[in-house]
Amino acid sequence: MITLKIFKNQTGEIVGFDCTGHAGFAESGHDIFCAAVSTLVINTINSIEEFTDDVFDVESDEEKGIFFRVEKPGERTTLLLNSLVLGVEGIKRDNDGEYIDILFKEV
Repeated sequence: MITLKIFKNQTGEIVGFDCTGHAGFAESGHDIFCAAVSTLVINTINSIEEFTDDVFDVESDEEKGIFFRVEKPGERTTLLLNSLVLGVEGIKRDNDGEYIDILFKEV
């Protein structure tokens, strides 16, 4: 199962996420759920880097997943992170949550 942990600060802003695991829908390289979530995650990080000046940390490991954290999310970063959550929630909803778990954690 893919686990997407969304980190929110005390005011409710998304300040990061940790995406780990594999959906287990199909073999590695052929799993549409892993591909969809990976695309959303990577595009979100690339978009924040390209379209904002916000400073962030990102760690990526094929086995451990992707960890992303931004100190002070600007308006564009907030929009992009909310868009990530919307996209992953849509994938989860359309498949009865069988392959994706989304958790929210205050940090």
